[in-house]
Parts: sequence; C-alpha cells; structure tokens
Amino acid sequence: MTKQMPRRMSMPRPFLKWVGGKGQLLNELLAQVDRAGKFHRYHEPFVGGGALFFELVRTGRMPAAKAYLSDNNANLIAVYRGVREDVDRVIALLLEHKRKHSEKHYYEVRARAPKDDIDQAARIIYLNKTGYNGLYRENSQGKYNVPFGRYKNPGICDEENLRAVAKALQKAKLEVRHFAKVLDCVDKGDFVYFDPPYHPVSKTASFTGYDKGGFSEDFQRLLAKIAEDLDARGVRVLLSNSMTPLVKELYAKFTIDEVFANRNVNSRGDRRGKISEALIRNF
Repeated sequence: MTKQMPRRMSMPRPFLKWVGGKGQLLNELLAQVDRAGKFHRYHEPFVGGGALFFELVRTGRMPAAKAYLSDNNANLIAVYRGVREDVDRVIALLLEHKRKHSEKHYYEVRARAPKDDIDQAARIIYLNKTGYNGLYRENSQGKYNVPFGRYKNPGICDEENLRAVAKALQKAKLEVRHFAKVLDCVDKGDFVYFDPPYHPVSKTASFTGYDKGGFSEDFQRLLAKIAEDLDARGVRVLLSNSMTPLVKELYAKFTIDEVFANRNVNSRGDRRGKISEALIRNF
C-alpha cells in the first residue's frame, strides 16, 4: 500500500528574510522530521524566520497540539505576536509604508520607537524587506541598524501570506525566552528543533548580530548539554550548526549528517558559496 504524503499547501511561508534561514535545507529537514516519526508537540527555541515551523504547517506535518516558538530577541517575538494579534492592521500599516517608501521614510521608521506589537510588526517587516541585503541586525543597545537597501520594487506587503502566517500562529505559544528554558516545558515524545547562531568556521566568519547579546562558545556548550538532557527525557532533538571540530566534539553522542547550503553573509565574494553544515539528531 502506498503511503499517503501529507497535504501540501502553498502557504504559509516565512515572512521575514533571515540570515542563516533554512529555506534551502527544507527538504533535508523534512526528511529528518519524517524519520523521527509522530511527535506530540513542537518546540523551536531559536525561531528566527520560522522556516521549518511554517513548512511543517504548510505540508500538514504539524500536530494539532500547540507549538512552542521562542527566541531571546524580544523585538522578533513582538513581530510574531503583532501578526497573530491583528494581521489586518499590520497589512494596513505595511500598505502605508509602501505608499510612503523612500530612503527618507526608511530612516524615519528605523529611528522611531513602535507604539505596540502591531506597529512593531509592520515596522520590522518594512525595514526587513527594504533594508540592505535583507538583514536583520541589532547593535549593542538592541536597536535595528541595517542601512537602506536600494531595491527597485521591494515586496513590502504580501497580504495573502501574512494572513496564512497569522492563521498558523493561532495555536503557537510565543515567548521571549532563553533557549535553556525549553527544559521547563517539554515532555517525552515532543520534538525540539534548535537552529542557533552557528559556531564560526573561522575567526572572521561569525555573524550573530541578529541579537544584541551574541552567541558565545559557552552558549554552544550549554546548548549541547541541553540536547543531552532532552535526549535522556525521551525527547526527539534535531539541531543545525556549522560543521566545525567543536560541533563534532560536542555532539559526538548524536548522529551528524553533513548538508550543504549557499551562504552569502561574508563581505568577501570569494568566501561565499556552498558551505558544509551539520544536521544533528538523536533518532
């Protein structure tokens, strides 16, 4: 008997451009999710652009139970909450940004403080779609600091996808939370996907500017310890990282699969291109 594939929809898809986003690796990630088998609840402590979460919803793989999406970046979680809370108002604000779009308007929006989560959602989506190279980056004070990007026709407001995103987030619990707190809300049979800022492959290759705090080697070691704790509890764990000696050492007890993705963050063109990455699992 032929196994029936999960239903595939056209949306939702990530609504933010995100450094290190997993759009290129979705086939590999979905294969690992399928390998893990059925799970109760989904947890993603570094939600970022949410590529895997939205793909699980889009392809009918997300269980009916609640998903737990979190990040240490409060500004990012405010965007998710704003879209979920009132997508109509977010769309209206984005259309206003689209009407006013110019370099002057960009810097005015970047400089001002948002009124609420809905205003923040429209603000960050606008800046993300029109800022240089589609980056999300914060300075040490937690302020968005990406310069203006000179695009001819930026896709500022994708109404249909934003509505699909808002619907997908209705059953998601959104929290500003340190990744270690995942230990407080998991049960046996849950699935956790970690997509942390990657361990740098060289001293100049690191990009952790999406959050003012950065991500140190000590955090990498703590994350590996948490993955071991989750494994001992009977939780399925999948983790992405760079393929470095430290990562191989930290996850020696797990299965590590090598995958390749194009990464274009490096300022030197000759150091861009296909990069070896690690998919780490305990199943």
